[in-house]
Amino acid sequence: MLNTPTMHNSAKQGEIAPFVLMPGDPVRASYIAKHYLEHPRLVNQIRGMYAYTGTYQQKEVSVMASGMGTSSMSIYSYELFNFYHVNTIIRVGSAGGLQPFLNLMDLVIGISSSTDSSYPALFHLPGTIAPTADFSLAEKAMAYAREHNITAYGGPLFCGEAFYYDKSDTKKWADMGILAVEMESAALYLNAAKARKRALTLCTISDLVFTGSDCSNETRESGFDAMIQMALALCE
Repeated sequence: MLNTPTMHNSAKQGEIAPFVLMPGDPVRASYIAKHYLEHPRLVNQIRGMYAYTGTYQQKEVSVMASGMGTSSMSIYSYELFNFYHVNTIIRVGSAGGLQPFLNLMDLVIGISSSTDSSYPALFHLPGTIAPTADFSLAEKAMAYAREHNITAYGGPLFCGEAFYYDKSDTKKWADMGILAVEMESAALYLNAAKARKRALTLCTISDLVFTGSDCSNETRESGFDAMIQMALALCE
């Protein structure tokens, strides 16, 4: 018996491509589909989590919003990996920069994802897992950045369960070398590991946590083209 459509995704079998870009914001999902995909068709809009499938350079690509937080990402990425036969998910999101050398609009390639989420506990492992990206995807993303003269840093992310933290707590993660904070990467990496699939998180620095500098909402929704182009270049 097929598991699709699901209560969260109205797409039928075959309507989601094996390669998926996942922004958190549904508006950014629409932006990517309309500006980068040829003949995009809307295949899901349940709960406003828009999903589109089209082609990019003659390759089938889907883009679907994940929503905010590990809980939301855990649902949508699990269904894509396990029910829709997706092989690769690239998260294309925003993040708060934690290191002083980071500037607004720099890119971070998330090699690993530390988290205070309880989601890893659901896997009942006899220890502490370190959620990590697919190495080949990360390697190709960094090569793309060098080739196109894009400022990008590869390194660890902090995937926060909450959005608002006391800065003294956030600084403890910065002191451990964490590059940036976001809210979805750990769940994505855990689901990919369990399903034996591939995942990578690309983030654009949209705010600097310790200085208060940030991008506008309009930039967050439609101004992250360098990151989107990098992600699409990873489509195989």
